[in-house]
Amino acid sequence: MPNNYQKQLTELLEVCIREKASDLHISVGHPPTLRIAGKLVPLVKRKVISPDDSRGLTEVLLGKERMEVFQKEKELDFSYHFEGKARFRVNVFFQRGMVSCALRQIPAKVPTIEELNLPPVLHEFTKPSQGFVLVTGPSSHGKSTTLAALLDEINHTRACHIVTIEDPIEYVFKGDRAIIDQREVHRDTLSFARALRATFRQDPDVIMVGEMRDRETIATAITAAETGHLVFATLHTNSAAQSIHRIVDSFPPEQQQQIRAQLSGSLLGIISQRLIPRIKGGLIPAAEVLIATPAVANLIRENKVHEIPLVIETSVEKGMISLNRSLANLVKIKEISFQNALNYSLNPTELKNLLQ
Repeated sequence: MPNNYQKQLTELLEVCIREKASDLHISVGHPPTLRIAGKLVPLVKRKVISPDDSRGLTEVLLGKERMEVFQKEKELDFSYHFEGKARFRVNVFFQRGMVSCALRQIPAKVPTIEELNLPPVLHEFTKPSQGFVLVTGPSSHGKSTTLAALLDEINHTRACHIVTIEDPIEYVFKGDRAIIDQREVHRDTLSFARALRATFRQDPDVIMVGEMRDRETIATAITAAETGHLVFATLHTNSAAQSIHRIVDSFPPEQQQQIRAQLSGSLLGIISQRLIPRIKGGLIPAAEVLIATPAVANLIRENKVHEIPLVIETSVEKGMISLNRSLANLVKIKEISFQNALNYSLNPTELKNLLQ
């Protein structure tokens, strides 16, 4: 009797939703495995996945047309709608000639800043009519969800035109006061850079760039922020200072001073976040928040980015938060353990001093 891969996939996705797992992994030689509150949990009652199983499940996920693209490209990102219950961001790839899948669950409802336990000061980033806001942090630490919360707040509070460029589309927004056009790379446009250039003719007020992957996308995003648009974007960096270095260093030396000048004039702020395991289960964000005050703009322009952490630490009254202060606060209110705070801190010695 042939394997019913559609039925198997349905069962696995239902378990994923029921257990509130963030991810599902399908990998040959292992049982299907969930990630729950940051930890991998194998579904030991299910059989170990064979090469045929992983391929069969992938074929159900992809469909014929995408399967052909996958065979050619060897890896593929896309979103999968599951019976109106949830959406999944999926990456399928080959390893040792066999197929593996990683599925990230995306909740149907866009959470609010409060529901995500993010600092209230983030509301301020939804109010300006122009400027550049960056959400940064390691992979799988909630950047897309934070961006979605910021955009949805704008959606409910401002009559404006929002254009998102994503690979793939994650949260699906329901337009309220805003018109929201969501463009998916490879399906609705050929690249981030091309879609971003095209936005200038689409009359947007707010632009969201899912990921700044190359110099052209970064340059166009900064120009958009300078020319009357509110631009949100993500970067895989560990801190506000590192984010600024990454942007500037992606340009050749002769262009770097100009980029510093543009960035100092357009940057509104940087949110750098981590998801930390909670004592009572689940995850909670710790966030560094940089607000681009005139002092910060000066440091960027004068290439004194190394001084930014000190400015963040000494500007609490302006709404800025250092990562260590955020971690220390979570330890004090017994949300996270001292050990986990140390594990995620970029400066453990300073964190210990804050907690003494």
